[in-house]
Amino acid sequence: MSLNPRIIDWRGKRVWIIGASSGIGAALAAAMGQRGARLAVSARREENLWDISGRETLVMPLDVTRMESLTRVRDELLNRWGGIDMVVYCAGVYTPMRSWELDLATVRQGLDTNLQGAYNMLDAVLPLYLQQAGGAFCLVASVAGYTGLPKALAYGPGKAALINLAQVLYTDLSAQGIDVYLVNPGFVETRLTEQNDFKMPALISAQQAAAEILKGLGQGRFEIHFPKRFTYWMKLLGCLPDRLRFPLLKRAVGS
Repeated sequence: MSLNPRIIDWRGKRVWIIGASSGIGAALAAAMGQRGARLAVSARREENLWDISGRETLVMPLDVTRMESLTRVRDELLNRWGGIDMVVYCAGVYTPMRSWELDLATVRQGLDTNLQGAYNMLDAVLPLYLQQAGGAFCLVASVAGYTGLPKALAYGPGKAALINLAQVLYTDLSAQGIDVYLVNPGFVETRLTEQNDFKMPALISAQQAAAEILKGLGQGRFEIHFPKRFTYWMKLLGCLPDRLRFPLLKRAVGS
């Protein structure tokens, strides 16, 4: 995929980051703002958005599980900007969970935010992009979607579906002048990964993650995954036959 020239130069580009209150979203907002992008930042935690916003950044709190919340912000952005060039969807929740710890309320919360919220965003923005004959979606998933991992009972399946969704969108929308990017990070230092009680290989900072995303967007890559010293191993693990993959996973968690 060749990068659409409209988003090579970030100066003045209208970017809406959903899930920008902390972690990768906040770091990406800071990095894009430094490059001159016109930003709108959204999340449920409004107070955190003010902490990371620049002088001209629009703070637009919302709840991705509520369709009316997304359409309200979209309409306000159209009134202010006249259009949207890119939406970055990095809203996400994570609760470590093994199979015997199944909690349906937690699973529903995860799927509502990590997956259904992305569909809600698409429903709000895609008609606009089709009318504009252009725009870009950047969906932040995870290498946890590559294969079934321990402690990812509520998280991994939603991210796997998000990866599949991005692939479908790219296939359908590239001919419409709409760019689709998929981001699959490894372990990144965020409030979510602070819950992990195991060693996280190749752990990087949120700022490093933002730099990798900007680099990938600049190269026009559909899938942006990092750090590669870890993600290539995860890709290989997902390609292994079951008789090899399952014993490796069991060994990794000591069960």
